Order: sequence, then structure tokens, then C-alpha cells
Amino acid sequence: MTHAPPPKKDLAAPFDRPDWLLRLNSVGRDLAPPGGRLVPLGVDSLLESATQATGLDDFGAADFREPLEVLADSLSHDADASLMGDLLARADLSNLLENRLRIVARRKENPAVVSETIEAPIFIVGLPRSGTSILHELLARDARLRAPLSWEAHSPCPPAGDEGDAACIERAENVFTFWNQLVPAYATMHEMGARIPCECIWLTAHSFRSEEFLGRNRVPRYGAWLASADLTPAYTIHHEILQLLQQRMPTERWLLKAPSHMMALPALFARYPDARIIQTHRDPVQIMGSSVNLLRALCWMRSESVDPELIKASFAGEGLAARLFAALDYRDGPGAPAQAFSDVLFSDLMENPLSTVARLYSDLGLPLTREVEADMGDYLAAKPQHKFGKHDYRFQDLGLDLAEERARFADYQARFGVVSEIE
Repeated sequence: MTHAPPPKKDLAAPFDRPDWLLRLNSVGRDLAPPGGRLVPLGVDSLLESATQATGLDDFGAADFREPLEVLADSLSHDADASLMGDLLARADLSNLLENRLRIVARRKENPAVVSETIEAPIFIVGLPRSGTSILHELLARDARLRAPLSWEAHSPCPPAGDEGDAACIERAENVFTFWNQLVPAYATMHEMGARIPCECIWLTAHSFRSEEFLGRNRVPRYGAWLASADLTPAYTIHHEILQLLQQRMPTERWLLKAPSHMMALPALFARYPDARIIQTHRDPVQIMGSSVNLLRALCWMRSESVDPELIKASFAGEGLAARLFAALDYRDGPGAPAQAFSDVLFSDLMENPLSTVARLYSDLGLPLTREVEADMGDYLAAKPQHKFGKHDYRFQDLGLDLAEERARFADYQARFGVVSEIE
């Protein structure tokens, strides 16, 4: 007896929202003036608010202004934002601007920070949903490899003392808890927490040249601008934040991670010429459904509607291929430091995580102690798959042709031995 496949999911259909949020957004629609909004997102308003909140007025290099203006314009005209979406966007931008002011001030107060050397940082890159997060968390169990934590990216200049750290940790934890309350299904897709290692896009967001804004918001106008933008300022402030964090708490080596580095390897190596890259590899066809569903949930936190075609343009089919092949083209080019790259198969990482880590340590020239290996094993045992529920997604819901996508990535899969997870 054969069973009919489940019906195709409507990717434009919303996730469930709690009643209180539905009521709040409804009030926002009712009270918004014609052609206007209740929450101001103008750049001048944001800058003035950040200055008043901090008592500071030096935002540093002026190269943040253009991307901020493009982003604010796109948020105002493209996002189809709910009242909650506007509130979150205002909070995000205000936090980043206040952080910029504090970063500049902290570096003036303590000029020695510029002498902090970020030596041979390790960057984990790979397509979204290809194991970068679990590998990042696993390697971060080694005290010699320091990953920036989510609360540190949210507040890179905390007040002095343990009480200052504690307040910033609590603030960040409240933010992430709130995200899961907005869209409860999000917790099944990506675990968040103040003390969990974060992606570098949270650091580069302080330059307003970051894919972080594309993940949180429906901002195609900003995305088009970012696609051809100079990313040097993004890696400049990335470096400045690492220096500040390292001065507060010295570390032997930084462990960093973001899929978006794949599109920016020239700028990354220009800032960190001795960087080491670990690239994860997973079936791109399998990745598409998971990535699109995750981005749908993030968009639904802030927008009145979801445009799946816009999400698919960047994270499925040709858009996903562009991300992958940007990294491979750089690796195969004449200026790439070939010895800087190591590769990890998602299938190996899932089936034999500790032996995969041991091979990576050999590539990096690091001794893997029994204590670190045991701690990694304990961490994995406490973090089973689907800990917060099963992430529900299917490639078939994307409306793409499987044979066409297989052909698109055939050479890539053959080159790295990437197994197909969908037939």
C-alpha cells in the first residue's frame, strides 16, 4: 500500500503567533498615521537617540552612514513591518549605534588596545545549516580557542566589573528568550543564548555592512546595496571589537564563524592574513529547505507577510550557488593561501564528531588533550539532536526542480565527496 506524499507547504503562510502579539500588531495598524509609522526609523532620530543614551557623540569613521541610510530606507519602504518589527528594528539599530559610540570612547580611553594582536584566528565557514554552529560550539570547549559569546557581541563594551557583565548577560538572554516567544517554532531551528558562541555577522553589523540585517529583516534594497559594497569597514570594526574583548580577557587564539565569510574572503584575508579557514560541506539541496524555513521564521517575527521568492533568491538554487562558488573561486584563484584551508564533511561531523575534530586539530597543528576531548564528548551528550523539537522542512516545498539543482552542484559534490541526502 502506497501513501500519498504530504501536501506542499505554502511558504508564504505564517507561523503561529501568540494572541498578545496579534493584538499588539493590530493596534499598531490602527494607530499608524496614513503613510507613516508609530516607530521612527530615520537616521537623524537614531543618531540623536544613541547620543542621548550614552552621553557620547563620536561614532568613529563616517563610512557607517551610507549603509545605515540605505538600511533605514529599506526598513521603512520594503519590510512590510509590523509594529513589533519596527520596535525590534529600532532596538537593533539603537543598540549598534550606542555600541559604536562606546567602542570609539573605550579605544580613546585606553590607546593600548590598538596593540592587541589577533594572531592566526580560525574562521569556520560553510553554507548555512551545514554544521558550522555545532562545530563552532564544539571547538569552543577548548579554553585555548576563544569564541565571542552572543552577549559580548550584543554589548562589546560592558561596564567595569562582574556586575556590568551580569547585567549585559541578562539583557542579551532576555532578547533571545523574547525571539522564541514571538515565533515558538524558531527554537526548533536554531538555539540561541547569551553564553552561546555567536556569528561574526553580529560583530560586522556595527559597520552596518552585514548579512545580519538580511536574516532579520525583509530589506531587498539594502541587500542589493550590500552585494557590491566594500566590506573593508566591516572587518575593521570586527578587528577592533576582538581587540577590546581580548584586552578584557586575554586569549591564545580566536575561534570565529559565519557562513557569510564565504562571500568576503578577500576582505577577511586582507585584515587577517594569517587566518585559518575550516569550511564545512553538506548537500546543498538539503540545505535549501532548512535555510528558507529558518529565514521565514525570522522574517515572520518582524513582518506582516513573508515573501518566499525573495528568501529563495538568496538561499536556494542560484542564490545559494553564488555563495558557495564565491568561496571556491577565491580558493582556486592565484592569491589564495591554499595551506590556510581545511575541509569538514557534515556527514563525518554527525557520524564521528570527535574523530573529525581530532583530524582538524592535526591540520591546525594543535595538540588535542584527553581533557578537552572528554569535555567535547560530554557537551555532545548533553546536546542531542532535536533537543527543542524537530525542525519541519522539505525541499519539495520550494517548488524547485531536483534534477536541475543536482546538476548545478554536481561538480562541487564530486570534488569534496558530499553525499546527496535527498533523492
